[in-house]
Parts: sequence; C-alpha cells; structure tokens
Amino acid sequence: MVEAFVSGDVHHLACGICPSRRFPVGEFDVFERPSQECPFDAADGHRYTAHGVPVCVHPDKVGLPVGRYKSDNAPVTADLVLPSDEAELVPYLRDVLYGAAPVLLDGLIERATAEIPRAFPGVDVLATLRRALN
Repeated sequence: MVEAFVSGDVHHLACGICPSRRFPVGEFDVFERPSQECPFDAADGHRYTAHGVPVCVHPDKVGLPVGRYKSDNAPVTADLVLPSDEAELVPYLRDVLYGAAPVLLDGLIERATAEIPRAFPGVDVLATLRRALN
C-alpha cells in the first residue's frame, strides 16, 4: 500500500478532509481555490473533478503548486525565481523552502545551488542555504 502524502501528522496544515491525507503526491490534483470544476460532494465531504479525481483547494497548506497531477499526469515541481536584490535572497529561500512539500525540497535545493552563482557570483551558496534553512 502506498502511503498518503500527509500521514499521521495531525499538526500539518492540510485540512482534515484533504486528499493529501488519503493519497500520495501525484494521485490528486491541486487547484488554486474551490471552483465549479471541483464541486463539493456532500456524500463524503470531498471535492472531485468531473472525472472523479480528488482535488485539494489549498496549495499553500499542502506546500504543492497548483497542478493537475493526477488528471494530466503533470510532474510535481516548484518554481524558483530568485530575487533581483541579494539582500532578499535568504528570506526568499527561507519562505520557498519552508513552504514547500518535502517531495520538492531536493529539486529546489539543486536549482538554488545552480542558479545562485549565476545570479549572484560573489555569494557563498552553501552559507546562504544554511542561513535560509537555519
């Protein structure tokens, strides 16, 4: 049996009825907000697409970007757009890394490691990531 994305963590921000508590990443879609595309099903308290795909409507709570992961088999990735000001780099990285789902962290750190030297040639990447994660 595959483990749910959010399993056993009662303190997680995901709603108690969120599909992330029943399914692994990729087995549900994430919408920006409730809409007619994913109506509430009063029978079980969940939201589904017209094709029966479970939907989370709080991307900020689960740490996943909006995406049709199950419906369109979309890859689970997150954008990393570094700020233009070096002084904003650590706070930006802290927000991105702490707000991201664990499944996204390796990819975000790899991209940050590659992109920081291009955007800020004099910055110590390792020290910057340590400050962001500290």
